[in-house]
Amino acid sequence: MARVLGASTLARDLGQWRPTSRNRPVYRALADGIRLLVNDGRIPLGVALPSERDLAGVLALSRTTVTNTYAALREEGYLQSRQGSRSTVALPPRPEGWASVPPSAGAASFGPTSTLTGTTRAAAIDMTHAAVTAPPEAVTAAYQAALQALPAYYSGHGIDPVGLTVLRRAIARRYEERGVPTEVDQIMVTSGAQQAWRLLLEVLGSPGDRVVVDHPTYPNALEAIRRTAARAVPVPLLPADASPGRWDLGSMHDAIRQTGASLVYVLPDFHNPTGAVMSREDRGELVSMTRRTGATLVVDESMADLWLDAPPPPPVAAATHGHGVVTVGSASKSYWGGLRVGWIRASPTLVSRLATSRAAEDIGTPIMDQLACGELIARHDDVLTPRRDVLRRRRGALLDAVGEELPDWRVDSPPGGLSMWLRMPAPVSTALAAVAPAHGVVVAAGPRFGVEGAFEHYVRLPFTQSSDRITEAVRRLASAYRTLDPAAGSPRMVL
Repeated sequence: MARVLGASTLARDLGQWRPTSRNRPVYRALADGIRLLVNDGRIPLGVALPSERDLAGVLALSRTTVTNTYAALREEGYLQSRQGSRSTVALPPRPEGWASVPPSAGAASFGPTSTLTGTTRAAAIDMTHAAVTAPPEAVTAAYQAALQALPAYYSGHGIDPVGLTVLRRAIARRYEERGVPTEVDQIMVTSGAQQAWRLLLEVLGSPGDRVVVDHPTYPNALEAIRRTAARAVPVPLLPADASPGRWDLGSMHDAIRQTGASLVYVLPDFHNPTGAVMSREDRGELVSMTRRTGATLVVDESMADLWLDAPPPPPVAAATHGHGVVTVGSASKSYWGGLRVGWIRASPTLVSRLATSRAAEDIGTPIMDQLACGELIARHDDVLTPRRDVLRRRRGALLDAVGEELPDWRVDSPPGGLSMWLRMPAPVSTALAAVAPAHGVVVAAGPRFGVEGAFEHYVRLPFTQSSDRITEAVRRLASAYRTLDPAAGSPRMVL
């Protein structure tokens, strides 16, 4: 049975959709509004729209108007009808010739003096990774200290599926400092946050299980869901100016209840890719909601330390004094992308189950990395304070460059994290990602962050490289975008 979108939810998301001209039929304006929500990922693919009667009642329209609206959407390929069941939301096939790109554009190779769009330039700038690109002196010092401490572990076999006690104790202490009482046996060290999420999916879920996720969300989290044969249930985030917050907890509750989802995965702190931060009130309601529905709440805090304007509210687990919420953390985003150390905070019973399951994948995180991570956690504030200053400058450089080179793109300055989520006037994200390498820059297309092709209007840009490289990357991206701009006269999808 398809999940059904509520009529009130759809009416809220449509906003001011009604036509301002008498020459434009009401059903056409409503169809256009729904279509734009689908293209932006605000209506997840595969859900059923409200019944004609319900939507007509909420919008104060005749049922005939809604019938004509749905018929237009079916004709355009945005609704798929199935005998004996509701019509579900879909994306139409792209017309032949839409946003056409050179056959080799997506596979271009660049050397140190490659020729890019007729000009000799440096190697392509990679803007696909939202990760700190160069380790600061503190990381080098941490590995040097780890090397000095390593001989103490030579007498053992060096394998521990739950991690070194010294690191688990340091992680537990950090939770205590953030208001979440934590014992050492509640911590399991993993080889990055990605492995942590994959282990949780394998232990807490089964093939075919539904997993509720933010939409958009971290693409590797979606990939892990697919690889474990579970099914992602996307719940769109609200617009940046939504009140009281970006997370639509009412729709999330409906999604859990209608699909019987066993897991909920959220990124409440400087959300990847949007940079959004969940309010204190919503964190408490999220915990209450998942308790009522019986779903297990998994909170990814990988970005929690990367605040740039103000610290985020207390952790979601603080709303329960640390009970009943599974938390995933990572050293890679805070300290260095190459430090592949993550962790899980859960009940001791769940930690034991996870350690047993881990044996099928690997049998422990490298000791050197764990020791270095412990050193960095011990110097947390000393390491992160200068890192935040650098990221603020780079965030400013990205905002300035976009304002200069791409003034018609919409972007909100994120209060933290490592990237921005930008909206383009035209739904050309995949095409842009394909042609961008030919202009000397590599970007991740918006649909990577969604389910089944959503977010063609969006692209994520990190601000982790130097300000000069960020400025140059945006200049090259603008050059690529101009080849796809509908105003330039190239073949495009009709908006």
